[in-house]
Order: sequence, then structure tokens, then C-alpha cells
Amino acid sequence: FSITKKDFDIDYFSGKGKGGQHRNRHKNCVRLYHRDSNTRVTGQSHKERLSNIKEALNNLLNHQNFKMWHRRKVREAIEGKKIEDKVEEMMKIKQDFKIEIKDENGEWNVNNNWIG
Repeated sequence: FSITKKDFDIDYFSGKGKGGQHRNRHKNCVRLYHRDSNTRVTGQSHKERLSNIKEALNNLLNHQNFKMWHRRKVREAIEGKKIEDKVEEMMKIKQDFKIEIKDENGEWNVNNNWIG
């Protein structure tokens, strides 16, 4: 799989703080939103747009949501199945499950009735 510019919503905005007129008047800061992983990051430490884009991409790579999404996609690519399908397949094999429910006395009891 690959990630392209089409996978992102990109927004450029004016920065605030240090950098003076160049930073405040030009839209060099960038906000990236990766829709599939629901991850939003910004790059706004530099005066140059390209440097801010690189910063935002680095922030994306280090973001926990994106890392989890990436691991999931790699696993799907290697195994050829979506995780949801794999769980559904495992749920069909009833004898491998041991369900314990805590009762009002604080004791754990085995209960396999809910599987059906």
C-alpha cells in the first residue's frame, strides 16, 4: 500500500509568534489531516513552507494514531485479511473461548451461554 497526497486534507495558515512580518503575512504553516487514521498534525516552527511540511510529516509519523493505523495496514497486507475478518473467523470456533463473568460476590464464574 502507499500514501499519497490524495489521502490528506492540507490546510495552509499564517503563523503567530516569532518570525515577524514574513511569518505573520504569509501562509507558510501547514496542517495535515490523514483521513484514514483520523490524525491531525501541524508544522509551524519554520518560516519556509517546505520546512513546515517536512515537520508536519515527521509529526504524523510519530503520532500514536498513525502508528497504529500503519501497523494495521502492514498486517493486512502481509496476511491478506482484514483484522475484523480474522476476529470473525476466530469467533466461529466456540470451543476455544472461555468466558468468565464476575458476579455480585466478586467471584469469577465460567459462562459460555452468550456465544450462542
